Amino acid sequence: QVQLVESGGGLVQAGGSLRLSCAASGSIFSYYDMGWFRQAPGKQREFVAAINWSGGDYTYAESVKARFTISRDNAKNTGVLQMNSLKPEDTAVYYCAARYLSNGGSDSIASYAYWGQGTQVTVSS
Repeated sequence: QVQLVESGGGLVQAGGSLRLSCAASGSIFSYYDMGWFRQAPGKQREFVAAINWSGGDYTYAESVKARFTISRDNAKNTGVLQMNSLKPEDTAVYYCAARYLSNGGSDSIASYAYWGQGTQVTVSS
């Protein structure tokens, strides 16, 4: 099984940038597709971005397209979510997740079996 640990969250002003990292251990990272999700207070967890095992295929939620970039470095067992032009509505706990041989949509929470503990992102106006 893979273990995931997020880092890089913090407080930033609107228009600023943050870079979230997801460190994987315990298994071969390149076996897993990876996703980023977020959960704001009082709201359901939602999809942000996903990247397949090789890094050759990725998708984004409409709300973050052109602002966020997902990437991965399998040699370093690390996934990254680069967040630019941040808005107050991006404030949430961000989670990285991994899935192995799943046929579900890459934006489906249920298709991910492995989750990190989350990192807080707060964007002030």
